Amino acid sequence: MDEVIRLAHGSGGQLTHALIREVFLPYFDNPALAALNDSALLQLSGSRTAFTTDAYVVQPIFFPGGDIGRLAISGTVNDLSAQGARPVAISAAFIIEEGLRVAELQQVLASMAAAAREAGVAVVAGDTKVVPAGAADKLFITTAGVGTLLVEQPPTGSGARVGDAVIVTGTIGDHGMAVMAARAGLSLQGALRSDVAPLNHLVEGLFACGVEVHAMRDPTRGGVATTLNEIARASGVEIVIEEERIPVADEVKGACELLGFDPLYVANEGKMIVFVPVAHAERAIACLHSHALGRQAAIIGKVAKESKGRVLLRTAIGGHRILDMLVGEQLPRIC
Repeated sequence: MDEVIRLAHGSGGQLTHALIREVFLPYFDNPALAALNDSALLQLSGSRTAFTTDAYVVQPIFFPGGDIGRLAISGTVNDLSAQGARPVAISAAFIIEEGLRVAELQQVLASMAAAAREAGVAVVAGDTKVVPAGAADKLFITTAGVGTLLVEQPPTGSGARVGDAVIVTGTIGDHGMAVMAARAGLSLQGALRSDVAPLNHLVEGLFACGVEVHAMRDPTRGGVATTLNEIARASGVEIVIEEERIPVADEVKGACELLGFDPLYVANEGKMIVFVPVAHAERAIACLHSHALGRQAAIIGKVAKESKGRVLLRTAIGGHRILDMLVGEQLPRIC
């Protein structure tokens, strides 16, 4: 195998087959994929199914705490988990820029494979296209995922109810600031690391504890503030969150202050926002704290009343201000 990807690797001919068999298959070997059919055949009969798709264009493709491969698997798994589904299978399409080093591609594939094992999900189908140098930026990945629903009443983005407690499963802003620091080559990187991780086991733990989950979503682009607004508007409720209860790592807080970002609008790739009845809130926190990815989970607010949908932030000095959706793109290409 050549050391760099060439246009001919996307021709569909011998080099394409060599790329698939020598570079891709060793990482995702399983019976469904090894058949190399146009579609993967899965046993799903009798199960309620969730299906999702997403595209990943993060720049740079390697950043502290992760890379585009781990991001692609985790993002797909988390989109399924937020719907109360257990991930079963993922497909992945790769758009590769001519000139990308095969070693870099293999590093991404190895990371994808590790994340897939961590989540207990198989990559069962894929596609590869190679475009001329300058037509892309190293590597783009598009995924689709399918999962089976774990609960009779799956959480939705419109399911928040008056009286619900609002929980975040850990510190916010880690992913966005880690990517930003890596992109800018800033010396402040220090302990900044992306939180990118598959959260399916954390979420399944909540259901196993008997926690009733009304709404759930992973706060990626637009951060916690935008995600809360989406849920408030879809559910027709007013959400009030407490500034002092929102967990933010010191290094993220410092980087945000230095660069002028609000951590509430910075992307996360390893966190969930969860709405549960207040009577289930402490049980939910105990379940989350028992998992490595939920140790810093916190109750950050409540659903106050029915409304046309808005989010209020109660500040540290006791005042309130409206927390609106992100306007524009604060950090492009972070996922």
